[in-house]
Amino acid sequence: MRSAPRRGVRRRPAWTLAPLLLLVLLGGCASTGYRTSGDPIEPFNRKMFVFNDRLDHWILQPVSRAYVKVAPERVRASVTNFFTNLEYPNTILNQFLQGRFRRGFGDTARFLADTVVGVGGLFDPATRFGLPRHDEDLGQTLAVWGVGRGPYLVLPFIGPDTLRDLPDLVTGALINPLSYVGDPAITISLGAAKLINERANAATQIEMVRQALDPYIFMREAYLQHRRFLIYNGHPPVKLYNESGPDEPAPAPPPSQTPDRKPPGSDGH
Repeated sequence: MRSAPRRGVRRRPAWTLAPLLLLVLLGGCASTGYRTSGDPIEPFNRKMFVFNDRLDHWILQPVSRAYVKVAPERVRASVTNFFTNLEYPNTILNQFLQGRFRRGFGDTARFLADTVVGVGGLFDPATRFGLPRHDEDLGQTLAVWGVGRGPYLVLPFIGPDTLRDLPDLVTGALINPLSYVGDPAITISLGAAKLINERANAATQIEMVRQALDPYIFMREAYLQHRRFLIYNGHPPVKLYNESGPDEPAPAPPPSQTPDRKPPGSDGH
């Protein structure tokens, strides 16, 4: 599945989707065979899904299981904190691009606290300081400013994506400090450690996907619902699974009118 993946790239892999969303979907649309609009290249996507799943089954799964056996939970938590902090400048930049300056400055303070006090991000003192963690990227920023979601995509080695989220693969890499490490051996080693750690953290969720009636639809709906959840900062408007709507969102209002929540219609539905 998605190597969320890319050495030094920001976007998360498929297996880092929120466990709560997967639990909801177990009894919802994905497990019943519901098909959403916006998947015009489903035959290609399904082939890529199978390719990524087999790659995970043959390589990532056994390696991550070995990693869990030798790395205590505290060590894995510190590794997760380190890579999350390393990617955090992407969140900071997109807060400002969305016009959410207060959160942007707050996330800057969080990044500095975890980097300096948290020993390069291995620990998370910022949360104890009252600085919450946020998750923003270019795809969410484009949604805020009225860009439609576009077709659903499954990319080899990367996993679920959409046309609107695709540019973040580039910008996330450019902003990530790991991309500027001069030694390829260090870059590759850190990228592999990040991938294995993320795979280990999501082992339960991956098994849930594989046990679904149609794992492809399950993953697609989980990803799209998760992205919608992020776009609305955890407060998406109520929408029934069988509702349909235009892919293009309504024009986004000025950021000053939406200080805490992203604009209605910005999920691309």
